[in-house]
Amino acid sequence: MSDATPSPLVLGAMMFGTTVDEATSFALLDRFVERGGVWIDTADCYAFWASADGRGGGSERVLGRWLAARPGVRARVRIATKLGAEPIEPGSWPARREGLSAAAVHDAFAGSLDRLGIDRVDLLWLHQEDRSVPIEETVEALAGLAADRFGVSNFPAWLVERGRAHARAIGATPFDALQLNASYLRPRPGTLPPGVVHRFGVLSDEQADHAAEHGMDVWAYTPLLSGAYDNPEKVIPEVYDHPGNTARLAALDAVAAETGAARGQVVLAWLLSRGLRPMLGGSKLHQLDAALDGVALQLTPRQLERLDEPDRYEWADPYAGR
Repeated sequence: MSDATPSPLVLGAMMFGTTVDEATSFALLDRFVERGGVWIDTADCYAFWASADGRGGGSERVLGRWLAARPGVRARVRIATKLGAEPIEPGSWPARREGLSAAAVHDAFAGSLDRLGIDRVDLLWLHQEDRSVPIEETVEALAGLAADRFGVSNFPAWLVERGRAHARAIGATPFDALQLNASYLRPRPGTLPPGVVHRFGVLSDEQADHAAEHGMDVWAYTPLLSGAYDNPEKVIPEVYDHPGNTARLAALDAVAAETGAARGQVVLAWLLSRGLRPMLGGSKLHQLDAALDGVALQLTPRQLERLDEPDRYEWADPYAGR
């Protein structure tokens, strides 16, 4: 393993152990670390929808075997996993899933540590909200777990802050990270992009503002629209077809031409300029290399201004002069 400059890219291991075989998974993990990758993201439910038995755990098991086969690598990487979305029985998601009760949290986390073969994780995510359980109960369950940090994925901002407030009240570690879908293009209001199955799964201006105000990390999943920015065999999903994105695509094409980079690489660099940490869930080495090159791309202030221009607006105080 080399001493490459640490990369801000997150390697998403969602399909490891199901549609991505173990040899390919190991090759991707090795290349990621060789090129300075640090954060690896998985979940206890990955990938139940693609597994032979309808259950998750395959991704964590592959990661556990890779960690065991690479002595010393654990000190070089940070492991993030999620809980709360594993179906109770095969085929029962989303009606019946493990959820976020205290008992479910403790059982799920113990299972994750066993599959990963480690005694601690660097970041533990709540995968999706569970309104059948008070967030206070979940926060109290997290307080005693062997995790350095806690984050939430696919939660509304108000519920995140309610959980953070309770953690502070009991002297526990508050959530300090969000994981949401985000890209350069924005979906039409009231729609969800393909693959986003949670009501609050797409990063909103309110969630972004909440995170910035409280110094929370934001991880962006599916930032490359599953390859649609650059793969001619894939079309940009219909939810992104609106006038605002016409201007964004024009700006993206112009900056990509100036830099000589692919559109997806420019998207990754732009996300970083916004303080968002992009996640890659690819299955091929060339995709990983391209993404690592993208997050290393340095855009000029003028290029960033051009990319941001479609989102600019002038705010007028309705009470000014009264």
